[in-house]
Formats: sequence, structure tokens, C-alpha cells
Amino acid sequence: MESRTAARSLAALGHEGRLLAFSLLLEAGAEGLAAGEIARRTGALQNTSSSNLNVLASAGLIVARREGRSIIYSVAREHFGDLLAYLVQESGGADSEADRERTQDCA
Repeated sequence: MESRTAARSLAALGHEGRLLAFSLLLEAGAEGLAAGEIARRTGALQNTSSSNLNVLASAGLIVARREGRSIIYSVAREHFGDLLAYLVQESGGADSEADRERTQDCA
């Protein structure tokens, strides 16, 4: 992952509302959550929640899919894993291939 991509992802997570939405999506797993449910759980207005989700999607951290009349969001696991690996590598924490593989498994 390039530093520019990592910085964009971290900037997207650097907002309390976006971080909360992202955390909810991590907990939800591959099933994801509907946009309205995310707004309800975060206590955000619908337009604020939508804006937060758009920023996270633009940063590559989440993906959206349509199910009937709902938009379902979930974490872009590969991108998130790449971000985690980048952070570990840049901190000097990934000293071996096994360390890097464990980091990928966390995502």
C-alpha cells in the first residue's frame, strides 16, 4: 500500500462518527449493515451518516451493495488488511513473512 492511500484511509477514520460507523461494520462482518441501521446505531442524522459512509467508501474502507430497496455496507476486508499490514510494516513490527501473514489474517 502506498503512503498516500494509507493516509487517505487514516484520515477517513480520523472522525469520530466515521470511526464509529466503521467499528459497527467490523462487528457486523461480511453480512454488513443497512445504511439506515448504521444511522440509527450511531445516532447520526441520515444525511450525516450518508456523508460519513461516502467518505469511508471513497477511501476504500467500505463497500456498498444493493439488496432490494436497501444499501448494505460492509468493510472492504482486503483494503483494511493492507492498511493494517502497512502500519505494522512502517512501525517495524512485521519482522517476518509469518508476522505479515498474521496481520493479513486479522483483517
